[in-house]
Amino acid sequence: MKKCEYCAKEISYFEQYCCDDCQESVNKFNETRDKYSKVFSVTSFICVFGIPLGLMVFSFARALGLLLSAGSCFAMGIVLFLLPFPAENMITKYKLKKAIKITRIIGIAVIGVGLAICLLSVLLFGI
Repeated sequence: MKKCEYCAKEISYFEQYCCDDCQESVNKFNETRDKYSKVFSVTSFICVFGIPLGLMVFSFARALGLLLSAGSCFAMGIVLFLLPFPAENMITKYKLKKAIKITRIIGIAVIGVGLAICLLSVLLFGI
């Protein structure tokens, strides 16, 4: 049996979605992704390079390096939570509804890493 492209319910081979709500949700997701894809890409690029840059700066200026790394983690986590745009292979494997949920969980985990960096910096270095 074929599965719905949004919620992964079993459907007939002649359909793509199980109901109109699923089709509307996919259309809304695609419109949002088209609208905010550049913001997502630029923010992700900056944050992905901000984390290792903060770790390099940490060897010279601890407070600035930790602030840069933790800030990049927070920003990346917030972007992943607010704009959950999973990769195409993730959508293919899990279908859209579950892929968005997994991406939001990853965003919360990245925010947690940012909090852990802040907490460890306070505990270990007194910054």
